[in-house]
Amino acid sequence: MRVVVQRVRSASVWIENVKHSEIASGMLVFIGIESDDSSADIEWLTNKISNLRIFPDEGGIMNKSILDVEGEVLVVSQFTLHASTKKGNRPSYIKAAKPEISIPLYEDFVNRLQQMITRPVQTGVFGATMEVRIVNDGPVTIIIDSKNRE
Repeated sequence: MRVVVQRVRSASVWIENVKHSEIASGMLVFIGIESDDSSADIEWLTNKISNLRIFPDEGGIMNKSILDVEGEVLVVSQFTLHASTKKGNRPSYIKAAKPEISIPLYEDFVNRLQQMITRPVQTGVFGATMEVRIVNDGPVTIIIDSKNRE
């Protein structure tokens, strides 16, 4: 699993010009799922994300987690995070999991993250064409891959 975590002042998902979900200050998490991902990847990533210290403390140092600041979270599925651009100019998505694998893992990821932060997590719609509106804070953007744990 690969995620892109962005610290945001606000973020929302729009589908066909209708607002589907919205958060205030917190984090936006784009998630890409590979065919060989498992519950172990979910466990590791949700722990890492919920404890990631990307929010400023009283001294302005990034030393607080989403748990500390009680921020909101928006999770959006994004298979393009597994794009391969080694050959040619059109990305290949061969590593991205098919829906029958990725949908249950995506749902488990969202549920586990909700349990970790002990409040609702907003989401996009899996497989939908979405417009994601972001007011990035910092900007702070972190890429985490569960296959690169060391």
